[in-house]
Amino acid sequence: MARPRAIFFGTPEFAVPTLRALADIAQVVQVVTQPDRPKGRGMKLAPPPVKVLALELGIPVVQPTKVRTVDFAESLRALQADVAVVVAYGRILPAGVLAAPRLGCVNVHASLLPKLRGAAPIQWAIVRGERETGVCLMCMDEGLDTGPVFARRSLEIGADETSAQLAERLSALGAELLRDELPPYLAGERSAVPQVHALATLAPILRKEDGAVDWSRPAAAIHDLVRGFSPWPSAYTFLGGLRLKLHRTQLADERAGNTPGEVLSADREGIVVACGEGALRLLEVQAEGARRMTGGEFVAGHPVPAGSKLQSAV
Repeated sequence: MARPRAIFFGTPEFAVPTLRALADIAQVVQVVTQPDRPKGRGMKLAPPPVKVLALELGIPVVQPTKVRTVDFAESLRALQADVAVVVAYGRILPAGVLAAPRLGCVNVHASLLPKLRGAAPIQWAIVRGERETGVCLMCMDEGLDTGPVFARRSLEIGADETSAQLAERLSALGAELLRDELPPYLAGERSAVPQVHALATLAPILRKEDGAVDWSRPAAAIHDLVRGFSPWPSAYTFLGGLRLKLHRTQLADERAGNTPGEVLSADREGIVVACGEGALRLLEVQAEGARRMTGGEFVAGHPVPAGSKLQSAV
Protein backbone atom coordinates (compact mmCIF):
# COMPACT_ATOMS: atom_id res chain seq x y z
CA MET A 1 0.00 0.00 0.00
CA ALA A 2 1.35 3.42 -0.97
CA ARG A 3 2.22 5.76 1.84
CA PRO A 4 -0.19 8.72 2.21
CA ARG A 5 0.86 12.10 0.89
CA ALA A 6 1.02 14.72 3.65
CA ILE A 7 1.67 18.41 4.17
CA PHE A 8 3.09 19.59 7.51
CA PHE A 9 2.42 22.99 9.13
CA GLY A 10 4.59 23.85 12.15
CA THR A 11 7.19 26.27 13.43
CA PRO A 12 8.82 25.87 16.89
CA GLU A 13 10.86 23.14 18.55
CA PHE A 14 7.63 21.69 19.99
CA ALA A 15 6.58 20.61 16.46
CA VAL A 16 9.88 18.96 15.47
CA PRO A 17 9.26 15.44 16.91
CA THR A 18 5.87 15.31 15.17
CA LEU A 19 7.38 16.21 11.80
CA ARG A 20 9.92 13.44 12.28
CA ALA A 21 7.12 10.98 13.15
CA LEU A 22 5.05 12.06 10.15
CA ALA A 23 8.02 11.55 7.84
CA ASP A 24 8.23 7.96 9.11
CA ILE A 25 4.62 7.11 8.25
CA ALA A 26 3.86 9.31 5.25
CA GLN A 27 5.37 10.95 2.21
CA VAL A 28 5.70 14.57 3.37
CA VAL A 29 5.46 16.54 0.13
CA GLN A 30 5.80 20.00 1.67
CA VAL A 31 6.51 21.75 4.97
CA VAL A 32 4.87 25.11 5.66
CA THR A 33 6.49 27.19 8.39
CA GLN A 34 6.82 30.79 9.52
CA PRO A 35 9.39 33.10 7.90
CA ASP A 36 12.93 33.29 9.33
CA ARG A 37 13.13 35.75 12.25
CA PRO A 38 15.94 37.88 13.71
CA LYS A 39 17.51 36.16 16.71
CA GLY A 40 20.35 36.62 19.21
CA ARG A 41 22.52 39.60 19.98
CA GLY A 42 23.36 40.21 16.34
CA MET A 43 19.68 39.88 15.35
CA LYS A 44 20.64 37.72 12.38
CA LEU A 45 17.87 35.91 10.55
CA ALA A 46 17.45 32.38 11.92
CA PRO A 47 15.29 29.59 10.47
CA PRO A 48 12.50 28.04 12.56
CA PRO A 49 13.40 24.64 14.06
CA VAL A 50 10.86 22.91 11.80
CA LYS A 51 12.57 24.33 8.71
CA VAL A 52 15.94 23.06 9.91
CA LEU A 53 14.63 19.49 10.22
CA ALA A 54 12.70 19.66 6.94
CA LEU A 55 15.85 20.62 5.05
CA GLU A 56 17.77 17.81 6.76
CA LEU A 57 15.08 15.38 5.60
CA GLY A 58 15.08 16.81 2.06
CA ILE A 59 11.48 18.04 2.25
CA PRO A 60 10.51 21.19 0.26
CA VAL A 61 9.82 24.17 2.53
CA VAL A 62 7.60 27.22 1.96
CA GLN A 63 7.40 30.20 4.33
CA PRO A 64 4.43 32.33 3.26
CA THR A 65 3.91 35.74 4.80
CA LYS A 66 0.17 35.35 4.13
CA VAL A 67 -1.96 32.21 4.18
CA ARG A 68 -5.32 33.83 3.44
CA THR A 69 -4.85 34.00 -0.31
CA VAL A 70 -6.44 32.08 -3.16
CA ASP A 71 -3.02 31.39 -4.67
CA PHE A 72 -1.72 29.73 -1.51
CA ALA A 73 -4.78 27.47 -1.18
CA GLU A 74 -4.49 26.51 -4.85
CA SER A 75 -0.79 25.70 -4.45
CA LEU A 76 -1.70 23.29 -1.64
CA ARG A 77 -4.46 21.63 -3.67
CA ALA A 78 -2.00 21.10 -6.50
CA LEU A 79 0.09 18.91 -4.17
CA GLN A 80 -2.76 16.35 -4.10
CA ALA A 81 -2.12 15.56 -0.46
CA ASP A 82 -4.24 13.13 1.51
CA VAL A 83 -3.90 15.07 4.76
CA ALA A 84 -2.19 18.03 6.39
CA VAL A 85 -0.86 17.85 9.94
CA VAL A 86 -0.72 21.12 11.92
CA VAL A 87 1.37 21.54 15.08
CA ALA A 88 1.99 24.97 16.63
CA TYR A 89 2.14 26.66 13.23
CA GLY A 90 1.26 30.05 14.69
CA ARG A 91 -1.42 31.23 12.27
CA ILE A 92 -5.14 30.55 11.88
CA LEU A 93 -5.81 28.66 8.66
CA PRO A 94 -8.73 29.74 6.44
CA ALA A 95 -11.36 27.44 4.96
CA GLY A 96 -9.63 27.16 1.59
CA VAL A 97 -6.43 25.87 3.21
CA LEU A 98 -8.28 23.50 5.55
CA ALA A 99 -10.07 21.93 2.59
CA ALA A 100 -7.02 21.62 0.34
CA PRO A 101 -5.95 18.06 1.35
CA ARG A 102 -8.32 15.22 0.43
CA LEU A 103 -9.06 14.37 4.09
CA GLY A 104 -8.58 17.87 5.49
CA CYS A 105 -6.25 19.02 8.26
CA VAL A 106 -5.42 17.26 11.54
CA ASN A 107 -4.20 19.31 14.50
CA VAL A 108 -1.98 17.98 17.28
CA HIS A 109 -3.28 20.02 20.23
CA ALA A 110 -1.57 19.98 23.64
CA SER A 111 -4.59 19.66 25.93
CA LEU A 112 -7.45 17.29 26.66
CA LEU A 113 -10.08 19.02 24.56
CA PRO A 114 -12.51 20.67 25.05
CA LYS A 115 -10.40 21.94 27.94
CA LEU A 116 -7.88 24.66 27.15
CA ARG A 117 -8.65 25.64 23.59
CA GLY A 118 -6.32 28.31 22.26
CA ALA A 119 -2.74 29.44 21.92
CA ALA A 120 -1.20 28.55 25.29
CA PRO A 121 -2.74 25.33 26.69
CA ILE A 122 0.46 24.08 28.32
CA GLN A 123 1.09 27.22 30.37
CA TRP A 124 -2.53 27.70 31.44
CA ALA A 125 -2.89 24.04 32.45
CA ILE A 126 -0.19 24.59 35.07
CA VAL A 127 -1.27 28.09 36.12
CA ARG A 128 -4.83 26.90 36.71
CA GLY A 129 -3.68 24.04 38.90
CA GLU A 130 -4.56 21.16 36.57
CA ARG A 131 -3.03 17.88 37.66
CA GLU A 132 -3.54 16.13 34.31
CA THR A 133 -3.28 17.17 30.68
CA GLY A 134 -2.45 15.50 27.39
CA VAL A 135 -2.60 15.63 23.61
CA CYS A 136 -5.48 15.30 21.16
CA LEU A 137 -5.64 14.65 17.42
CA MET A 138 -8.43 16.87 16.11
CA CYS A 139 -10.03 17.30 12.69
CA MET A 140 -9.72 21.03 12.11
CA ASP A 141 -12.61 23.33 11.28
CA GLU A 142 -12.78 27.12 11.17
CA GLY A 143 -13.40 27.43 14.92
CA LEU A 144 -10.79 27.82 17.64
CA ASP A 145 -9.87 24.18 18.38
CA THR A 146 -13.53 23.20 18.05
CA GLY A 147 -13.27 20.24 15.65
CA PRO A 148 -14.04 16.60 16.45
CA VAL A 149 -11.35 14.50 18.14
CA PHE A 150 -10.30 11.01 17.00
CA ALA A 151 -7.45 10.23 19.42
CA ARG A 152 -6.20 11.41 22.80
CA ARG A 153 -3.55 10.50 25.33
CA SER A 154 -3.05 11.90 28.84
CA LEU A 155 -0.26 12.37 31.38
CA GLU A 156 0.06 13.70 34.92
CA ILE A 157 1.57 17.13 35.55
CA GLY A 158 4.41 17.08 38.08
CA ALA A 159 3.93 19.13 41.25
CA ASP A 160 6.99 21.28 40.46
CA GLU A 161 7.04 20.88 36.66
CA THR A 162 7.50 24.04 34.59
CA SER A 163 5.79 24.77 31.28
CA ALA A 164 9.09 24.20 29.46
CA GLN A 165 9.48 20.76 31.03
CA LEU A 166 5.86 19.85 30.36
CA ALA A 167 6.10 21.07 26.76
CA GLU A 168 9.00 18.72 26.13
CA ARG A 169 7.01 15.74 27.40
CA LEU A 170 3.86 16.73 25.49
CA SER A 171 5.87 17.23 22.32
CA ALA A 172 7.12 13.64 22.52
CA LEU A 173 3.65 12.38 23.44
CA GLY A 174 2.10 14.17 20.45
CA ALA A 175 4.60 12.60 18.06
CA GLU A 176 3.93 9.16 19.53
CA LEU A 177 0.16 9.63 19.29
CA LEU A 178 0.37 10.75 15.65
CA ARG A 179 2.58 7.82 14.71
CA ASP A 180 0.14 5.36 16.30
CA GLU A 181 -3.21 6.87 15.38
CA LEU A 182 -2.93 8.79 12.10
CA PRO A 183 -2.53 5.70 9.85
CA PRO A 184 -5.72 3.99 11.12
CA TYR A 185 -7.59 7.30 10.88
CA LEU A 186 -6.57 7.75 7.25
CA ALA A 187 -7.60 4.15 6.60
CA GLY A 188 -11.09 4.86 7.93
CA GLU A 189 -10.58 2.82 11.10
CA ARG A 190 -11.05 5.72 13.54
CA SER A 191 -14.13 7.89 14.02
CA ALA A 192 -13.86 11.50 15.13
CA VAL A 193 -16.10 12.37 18.09
CA PRO A 194 -17.59 15.89 18.40
CA GLN A 195 -16.44 17.86 21.43
CA VAL A 196 -18.86 18.78 24.21
CA HIS A 197 -18.70 22.52 23.65
CA ALA A 198 -20.45 23.33 26.95
CA LEU A 199 -17.36 22.02 28.78
CA ALA A 200 -14.88 24.14 26.83
CA THR A 201 -12.33 26.40 28.52
CA LEU A 202 -9.94 28.84 26.86
CA ALA A 203 -6.15 29.18 26.97
CA PRO A 204 -5.59 32.67 25.53
CA ILE A 205 -2.34 34.03 24.15
CA LEU A 206 0.06 35.05 26.92
CA ARG A 207 0.74 38.67 27.86
CA LYS A 208 3.59 39.96 30.02
CA GLU A 209 1.14 41.39 32.53
CA ASP A 210 -0.33 37.92 33.14
CA GLY A 211 2.78 37.20 35.22
CA ALA A 212 2.06 39.81 37.91
CA VAL A 213 1.95 38.09 41.31
CA ASP A 214 -1.01 38.83 43.58
CA TRP A 215 0.29 37.93 47.03
CA SER A 216 -3.25 37.75 48.46
CA ARG A 217 -3.70 34.48 46.57
CA PRO A 218 -2.82 31.10 48.13
CA ALA A 219 0.84 30.09 48.05
CA ALA A 220 -0.02 27.01 45.96
CA ALA A 221 -1.68 29.19 43.29
CA ILE A 222 1.32 31.53 43.11
CA HIS A 223 3.66 28.52 42.88
CA ASP A 224 1.58 27.30 39.91
CA LEU A 225 1.81 30.76 38.31
CA VAL A 226 5.61 30.81 38.64
CA ARG A 227 6.16 27.38 37.09
CA GLY A 228 3.43 27.81 34.47
CA PHE A 229 4.97 31.03 33.17
CA SER A 230 8.53 29.71 33.19
CA PRO A 231 10.38 30.58 31.02
CA TRP A 232 7.93 33.13 29.50
CA PRO A 233 6.36 35.54 30.25
CA SER A 234 7.74 34.93 33.79
CA ALA A 235 6.00 35.65 37.07
CA TYR A 236 7.18 38.92 38.60
CA THR A 237 6.83 41.13 41.64
CA PHE A 238 8.30 44.40 42.92
CA LEU A 239 10.62 44.96 45.88
CA GLY A 240 10.58 48.69 46.38
CA GLY A 241 11.12 49.98 42.86
CA LEU A 242 12.96 46.87 41.72
CA ARG A 243 11.18 44.49 39.36
CA LEU A 244 11.97 40.91 40.29
CA LYS A 245 11.26 37.89 38.09
CA LEU A 246 10.46 34.69 39.97
CA HIS A 247 11.92 31.62 38.26
CA ARG A 248 11.61 28.91 40.90
CA THR A 249 9.65 28.67 44.13
CA GLN A 250 8.76 26.20 46.86
CA LEU A 251 5.87 25.99 49.29
CA ALA A 252 7.03 26.97 52.80
CA ASP A 253 5.65 26.19 56.24
CA GLU A 254 5.89 29.65 57.79
CA ARG A 255 2.75 31.81 58.01
CA ALA A 256 1.19 33.27 61.15
CA GLY A 257 -0.94 36.38 60.82
CA ASN A 258 1.38 38.23 58.46
CA THR A 259 0.28 40.55 55.66
CA PRO A 260 0.32 39.00 52.17
CA GLY A 261 3.53 40.01 50.40
CA GLU A 262 5.45 40.47 53.67
CA VAL A 263 8.93 38.95 53.80
CA LEU A 264 9.08 36.50 56.72
CA SER A 265 12.74 35.60 56.34
CA ALA A 266 15.60 36.01 53.87
CA ASP A 267 18.76 33.93 54.06
CA ARG A 268 20.91 31.52 52.06
CA GLU A 269 17.88 29.20 51.68
CA GLY A 270 15.88 31.88 49.86
CA ILE A 271 13.27 34.52 50.58
CA VAL A 272 10.10 33.40 52.36
CA VAL A 273 7.03 35.52 51.61
CA ALA A 274 3.59 35.44 53.24
CA CYS A 275 0.66 34.74 50.91
CA GLY A 276 -3.11 34.88 51.30
CA GLU A 277 -2.86 31.26 52.44
CA GLY A 278 0.49 29.80 53.45
CA ALA A 279 3.91 31.08 52.42
CA LEU A 280 6.24 30.75 49.46
CA ARG A 281 10.03 30.42 49.34
CA LEU A 282 11.69 32.20 46.41
CA LEU A 283 14.48 29.86 45.29
CA GLU A 284 15.57 31.56 42.04
CA VAL A 285 14.99 35.19 41.09
CA GLN A 286 16.23 37.72 38.58
CA ALA A 287 16.41 41.46 39.09
CA GLU A 288 15.84 43.59 36.01
CA GLY A 289 19.07 43.90 34.04
CA ALA A 290 20.82 41.21 36.11
CA ARG A 291 21.45 37.49 35.74
CA ARG A 292 19.27 34.76 37.16
CA MET A 293 20.43 33.79 40.68
CA THR A 294 19.39 31.86 43.76
CA GLY A 295 17.39 33.62 46.44
CA GLY A 296 20.41 33.32 48.73
CA GLU A 297 22.70 34.99 46.17
CA PHE A 298 20.21 37.81 45.72
CA VAL A 299 19.97 38.40 49.48
CA ALA A 300 23.77 38.52 49.75
CA GLY A 301 23.88 41.49 47.37
CA HIS A 302 20.49 43.04 48.17
CA PRO A 303 19.64 42.84 51.88
CA VAL A 304 15.95 42.06 52.37
CA PRO A 305 14.99 42.59 56.03
CA ALA A 306 12.10 40.65 57.51
CA GLY A 307 9.00 42.83 57.21
CA SER A 308 9.91 44.09 53.72
CA LYS A 309 6.96 44.11 51.35
CA LEU A 310 6.66 42.62 47.88
CA GLN A 311 3.99 44.19 45.66
CA SER A 312 2.19 43.46 42.38
CA ALA A 313 3.01 46.90 41.00
CA VAL A 314 5.22 49.86 41.81
